[in-house]
Amino acid sequence: MNGQLSADDWINQGLKALARSGFTALKADPLAKSLGVSRGSFYWHFADLGAFHAAVLKRWREIAAERIIAEVEADESSEPLRSLLRRTFGARLDLERAVRNWAAFDAAAQTAVRAIDRRRLDYIAGLLVAHGQKAATAQARAQILYWTFLGFALADNTPPAARLQTLLDELLKMVSD
Repeated sequence: MNGQLSADDWINQGLKALARSGFTALKADPLAKSLGVSRGSFYWHFADLGAFHAAVLKRWREIAAERIIAEVEADESSEPLRSLLRRTFGARLDLERAVRNWAAFDAAAQTAVRAIDRRRLDYIAGLLVAHGQKAATAQARAQILYWTFLGFALADNTPPAARLQTLLDELLKMVSD
């Protein structure tokens, strides 16, 4: 790779390695090799592996929650809950599976997963309340929607686009009554 690497370059490479090979790939040596540099560059940007892992988890939160929420909020062409379902169920979920697997073995990853779960649940419940549902109903339905998403994310067999859209339409009907 030409030029000096930034912390973002390392984090992006870490996310790719995580999605492709799991959390055991998040080490300085293999990442440096994949980037064609020495691991000294890694330690220039990160004090240690823990700092790098924290940065990777922070970026995952930005990608997997904050960016999606911002896109839903900016999408004026669609009802927000429909837009959210389309974006989340239509996304590649390799990274989601990899981070959740990592969380089974690492306390920091587990903390990050719990935080993003809470953020997502609160956002979904807020959308349902804004759609006219009572807070208790919205929270229950948000939980059901989220469990559905997690099952979908962890299932590894995405239905064809037309079938997925039919399923999402039915899911919306179930939580919108």
